[in-house]
Amino acid sequence: MFKISLDEFEGPLDLLLFFIKRDELDIYNIPISKITADFISYIGDARNLNLEVAADFIYMASMLMSIKAKMLLPRSTAESAETDEFDPRTELVQRLLEYKRIKEAAVALTRLAEERELLFARGLFEEFEPEVLDDLDEPQCRPTLYHLMLAYKAVLNNQPRPLTRNVADAPVTVEEQSILILLRLQAATTISFFSILDGVTEPLIFVVTFLAVLELCKNRRISVLISDGHDDFWIMLKTEHISAPITS
Repeated sequence: MFKISLDEFEGPLDLLLFFIKRDELDIYNIPISKITADFISYIGDARNLNLEVAADFIYMASMLMSIKAKMLLPRSTAESAETDEFDPRTELVQRLLEYKRIKEAAVALTRLAEERELLFARGLFEEFEPEVLDDLDEPQCRPTLYHLMLAYKAVLNNQPRPLTRNVADAPVTVEEQSILILLRLQAATTISFFSILDGVTEPLIFVVTFLAVLELCKNRRISVLISDGHDDFWIMLKTEHISAPITS
């Protein structure tokens, strides 16, 4: 069994607004007989399709029939002459107007949400760090991961083309190379990536050492710097780790 809750009609007021718009009716002067007949006919069609009619639709149908009955009652001449005579449709009109405003607001909010989905946020950026000077007082810039990859590629380009191998087959581990880098930094304030690999010919060691650098960066134990050309990069300990003991 299904309830009457289609995309076009989400409730009885939505259905009434559809009839008013379809027939170009005046919402302040609703022809109650016609709209009641249309509403009851719609409910009857739904039942013929084995659809379960929701209670609010049944309530609205009874309300429309009550309004229709009140409007069919005879009125005395004195009552008809009164300018402020109560209209049985007043409550229905007020509810329709309120629902119409809410529906229009919902459409406007949906449109704004769709427009917002087309925008792209700038995202978050790391806190700006001051310019760093090397031993020769030459400015160096903070590298991005792209710069590191360029330097790493430059190192590999200077090596013979390796065969396809698994990192797990390397004679060293990421942890071992991380300790090696930290020990080297205990002896020197700044070291280059090339210097760590001086004399190394095994390509897998290059890969594992680079992974160790990325792991230490992720754990905020080291900082990396890069100069023009991006063919090498330099590594230094983070300030808070300078005097910390090296642990595996």
